[in-house]
Amino acid sequence: MKQIRHLGAYGLILNEDKIVLIKKANGPYKNKLDLPGGTIEFGETPEQTLIRELQEEVGVDVTKYTLFDANSVTIEWEHKGELQQIHHQGVFYKVESYNNEIKNHMELDENNDDSLGAEFYDINQLTRSKLSEIAIVEIEKFGYKLR
Repeated sequence: MKQIRHLGAYGLILNEDKIVLIKKANGPYKNKLDLPGGTIEFGETPEQTLIRELQEEVGVDVTKYTLFDANSVTIEWEHKGELQQIHHQGVFYKVESYNNEIKNHMELDENNDDSLGAEFYDINQLTRSKLSEIAIVEIEKFGYKLR
């Protein structure tokens, strides 16, 4: 089985018991809800990635953030007929302030290849089966118990 490492930076935008999640269009989390963020590109810092990815996937300009966590999960998925094991590593930031409105519909293009849009979701109504594995880990770090 092919093994792949993926390193990304992600934003946690919370408002009381609500969290911003994106609807995934592609990749191992396709059709699930996930934290906004993505791959740290060559030469980028995790902070630069956070700012770029939240603009691309959510439409917001991050103005203040703090480091929350670094963590990982290992998942399996089938890609082009081949079973792959992915070690998904992330650096997670709590986004404290941002400009612009969250876009609940996004077009896929060369800058945004996997977010169909974002919105606030009531954490108490979320189920594990609808979330990416990495989102489950981080939401539970805030003390929520997902069904």
